[in-house]
Amino acid sequence: MAAHYATVTWRSDGAFESGKYSRRHEWSFDGGVVVPGSSSPHVVPVPMSDPSAVDPEEALVAAASSCHLLSFLWVAHQAGFVVESYSDAAEGVMGKDERGKIAVTAIKLRPAIRFSGREPSREELDRLHHEAHEACFIASSLRTDVTVEPPRG
Repeated sequence: MAAHYATVTWRSDGAFESGKYSRRHEWSFDGGVVVPGSSSPHVVPVPMSDPSAVDPEEALVAAASSCHLLSFLWVAHQAGFVVESYSDAAEGVMGKDERGKIAVTAIKLRPAIRFSGREPSREELDRLHHEAHEACFIASSLRTDVTVEPPRG
């Protein structure tokens, strides 16, 4: 169907042999966007990791959230609803999986959605989220549970 590419680049800061080397790197995408990447400071302490950069676990959560958003907008449009805004405070949960390996074991999506015109009923909203989840390529690619919850607050 389609291929998707990213270039990930890391360069030594001269401290590799000591094991105290920087984990900061760059992700480059075909549209020209360059994103600073790093290990999570929860895994590798600062200053060897960079908390201002995106870590792989955050990227996975963002990818699942973004995919759900795009799928939701499509199914809502198809169902005749008008979405004004969509904001998701997504959360990835780390733990041991069924194999005993540390993994992102759950992704919780908490979209706050504003509609103009007719608002969907609770049942319609649940159906839209279910259809969006079924259409999301990222959710279909993961073994992790991806659930949709009401927004916090």
